Amino acid sequence: MSADLTLKDEALPDIDWALVPPGIEIGVFDAPSGRLAVASMGDPAHPRIVLVPGVTGSKEDFWFMMPLLVAAGYYVQSYDIAGQYESADAGPENLSPPRPRYDYDLFVDDLVAFLRAGAPAHVLGYSFAGVVAQLALARHPELMRSLTLLSTPPLAGQSFRGVRIIGWLSWLMSPAGAAALMKWGVVNNLHRVGPMRLRFIRDRFQFTRKASHVDVMRLMMQVPDVDAAVRAAAIPVAIAVGNHDLWPLRQHRRFAQRIGASIHVYRTGHSPCETAPHQLSRDVLALCAKADGRPSSP
Repeated sequence: MSADLTLKDEALPDIDWALVPPGIEIGVFDAPSGRLAVASMGDPAHPRIVLVPGVTGSKEDFWFMMPLLVAAGYYVQSYDIAGQYESADAGPENLSPPRPRYDYDLFVDDLVAFLRAGAPAHVLGYSFAGVVAQLALARHPELMRSLTLLSTPPLAGQSFRGVRIIGWLSWLMSPAGAAALMKWGVVNNLHRVGPMRLRFIRDRFQFTRKASHVDVMRLMMQVPDVDAAVRAAAIPVAIAVGNHDLWPLRQHRRFAQRIGASIHVYRTGHSPCETAPHQLSRDVLALCAKADGRPSSP
């Protein structure tokens, strides 16, 4: 079975990511920070899975995963976080009272509001959104049935210090410098994505608000330590990561031990949702089944 899923992932086409796949509906959600763009698929009466993209990402990053999760009997939603892509107008100026910067409370409060708008959900937080999801879990554990941390920074504090090769530069880099470096790497295709994927992520940067990108880099340099709260949560937690992630695998394994999570490793990089969606969906569904007390699919 694992070999079959690996082959399916290796055979994935380079799709036009700007096109909405059949069955997915695009809507909006009025969050505390403003209007967020939402993608939904499946029957709302079914158990809910919420997929939250990271900085410079968007709901489209889950196009391959959403039909797989829906086929297993779930209602699946994703939204662009505040300041990113089609949620670019959401920001701290919309809060009451307004605040000068994007901060953790803004992103956590948006996620909490989104979860409260439906039944408690199985949540996947991708990269920076994994940090946000852990904070939301620590504050409102009743809103989550399980939590998958996809390529989430495994270190508290200055999380970039553990990044492969260039981690030592993190102490010298400003948030604006980190954002510029990240954007340069993405638009110059250091991750070697296909031409249509590259076109989409370059176009997406034209919408993403620079202030949001820079402020998230600042937040990634001061990640709160919520390991104890996550470990104490009465829900199953899993880490999902590529063996060529930005952070070395040994750091993710230590992270899993600290928070009492299982760990799943794929032969890919920082974006298994795009490059290993069949394998990742299998592991998300197994975690959901564990949380719900049901046998997982073979």
